[in-house]
Amino acid sequence: MAASTAAVAPDWWDDVNNSPIWQDRTFHALAVLYGAVSFVALVQLIRIECRVPEYGWTTQKVFHFMNFIVNGVRSIVFVLRRDVQLVQPEIFQHVLIDFPGLAFFTTYALLVLFWAEIYYQARAMSTDGLRPAFYTINGVVYAIQIILWLVLWWKPVRAMVTLSKMFFAATSLFAALGFLLYGGRLFLMLQRFPVESKGRRKKLNEGGLQTLITPINQRILQMCFNAFDKEADLDVLNHPILNFFYYLLVEIVPSALVLFILRKLPPKRGITQYHPIH
Repeated sequence: MAASTAAVAPDWWDDVNNSPIWQDRTFHALAVLYGAVSFVALVQLIRIECRVPEYGWTTQKVFHFMNFIVNGVRSIVFVLRRDVQLVQPEIFQHVLIDFPGLAFFTTYALLVLFWAEIYYQARAMSTDGLRPAFYTINGVVYAIQIILWLVLWWKPVRAMVTLSKMFFAATSLFAALGFLLYGGRLFLMLQRFPVESKGRRKKLNEGGLQTLITPINQRILQMCFNAFDKEADLDVLNHPILNFFYYLLVEIVPSALVLFILRKLPPKRGITQYHPIH
């Protein structure tokens, strides 16, 4: 009886993974979810622009714009997922699937920059070096990834695919450290404010939540596992269940929660002073 039950589970798993219907349903569901997050990010961007248009492209506005682009591209890729799998040469499949991940890294590195600028400004410290560091780090990350893609195009071997996935895990680890460093610093700094400070408890909750829900930590473990275990490969059609839960837990849910936390609009000019982060 136990042996029969054990045999049913793998059969059920294989049946779902190899079913074109389940594959299409899963990828279309992901496309809808990514599209919804992208739409919410666009709406929030428009709301902020209508509220304080005089401040131009602040870090917060760019963050929402990047969320709109990243989740929108993800949605399109999953709508066309079966066609993407047929793209030749194969290197373009890697680019189409991996590039939104790079943009996702940039989006949340931008959130770290946002926190860092708030932290340094609150402590009356210079923020002059933060943006150059942000641009430099992103430039290096993109340059290395492009080199890996070119090498993979030239010599498409499994070792290069593994190296590329491990590089993604390393960049995720770097972003996670930024989340912990500046998210933790902001949290501790707000704790030192007087208890009666207006909005203190809300800001503490927001900072703590954003640090805890960072999607990067889950991505590190999954990308490492994905790199060395072919049964956990996310870049294929016949792992729809893994794809669904990975992208749901690592990108969609955290992005939606961050957008929810940042839903409050800045005050209108003239009502109270608004200090934008440029």
